[in-house]
Amino acid sequence: MAANPRPFAAFDIDGTLIRWQLYHAMANALVKKQAIDKNQYLAVLKQRDNWKNRKENNSFVRYEESLIRLLDKALIGIDYDLFKETCAEVVERYRGQVYTYTRDLINDLKQQNYLLFAISTSPAELVKLVADYYGFDDYGASSYQIQANRLTGRAEILYGNAKAKRLEQLISRHRATFSGSLAVGDTEGDVPMLESAETAITFNPSLKLFNLAIIRHWEIVIERKNVVYHLQYSHGEYVLAPTEKHRTAVR
Repeated sequence: MAANPRPFAAFDIDGTLIRWQLYHAMANALVKKQAIDKNQYLAVLKQRDNWKNRKENNSFVRYEESLIRLLDKALIGIDYDLFKETCAEVVERYRGQVYTYTRDLINDLKQQNYLLFAISTSPAELVKLVADYYGFDDYGASSYQIQANRLTGRAEILYGNAKAKRLEQLISRHRATFSGSLAVGDTEGDVPMLESAETAITFNPSLKLFNLAIIRHWEIVIERKNVVYHLQYSHGEYVLAPTEKHRTAVR
């Protein structure tokens, strides 16, 4: 007799489980290995300072875009062994720096026999290590083309609709059920993935995702210092609800 299908839970990684962005940490590590020009990186850090000083509304987006351009350029022709080594070092350093809400939710869902999927825009070499460490059943991530043991600069980036498509493949592969499913993300790039689950949880959402969550009546969870705030739509308005209540509802 075939086993009953298991519900799935899909988690974004950067900024949702890990408290920082893994590819940002990757850039910093490659600078130390002299694989990225230090002066070019300093120019990117100025954009980061603008964000930290909240000089404009889109300062984080500008910083992130400039860093991604620099990192994409640096990865062209980089030795794959060096790339994998750097990924391992980054995960070793940051894998424990997680949000307690998502970490505990992952542990709770394991106890409830959920299939756990990590879905991230970060490189697969980073995401697999995180997924293995936290016991995910499978993962989806961006993949980089390799020739003669070097990255060519070509990549399939998992973002937006690509996240939902990859999740659909994982659901099919593991014969998961939509009933009881949930997805957790923090930016508008996670929207297609969030739409693919029965329950969408927006965690520390960006402004665009926050506004969309209100329209869609999605759950909003915010973790600040050692406090988790859970906002749940009820009777035409959002109310503050304890996260433990949510976990009971998930069960």
